[in-house]
Amino acid sequence: MKDRSTKLRRTTRKVRTAKASTTDILGSKPPEKKPPKKWARHYRRLVALSDYLLRERGTLMANAREEVPAMGMHTADGGTDSYDRDFALSLLSSEQDALNEIDQALERIRDGTYGVCELTGKRIASKRLEAIPWARFSAEAEQRLGKLPRLEAAPESPHEES
Repeated sequence: MKDRSTKLRRTTRKVRTAKASTTDILGSKPPEKKPPKKWARHYRRLVALSDYLLRERGTLMANAREEVPAMGMHTADGGTDSYDRDFALSLLSSEQDALNEIDQALERIRDGTYGVCELTGKRIASKRLEAIPWARFSAEAEQRLGKLPRLEAAPESPHEES
């Protein structure tokens, strides 16, 4: 009996292997291809904006999670804290929407559809892309969709001299 247990211990030696990394488990991320030179500046700007929003999101989440002591607090202070927390959550929601738009814009740069209006198929003006680098629609298409107020000339006043 003793011989058998000794034999088992010898055959069941632990084999040391390297610990699995996240890449081993999830697979490696394919190398990201460079954006076309035409859109490289917009790409860098969108990535920087995304990084900024991600950092801000962490701060806002910490502020929203902050617990407020219930004892010894004036009612107005509690209301202010509640408002601040709701405001932080509202900002988080808006920033998440912006992050989604930015991610989609980065994807459009990668697949070659950036700068093309999703409604009309026409090019989006470069000035518009400078102002709103994640723009999906031209200004005219946005007006058609009802997302932008129409800027019409003010009617002439009857009191103005001709």
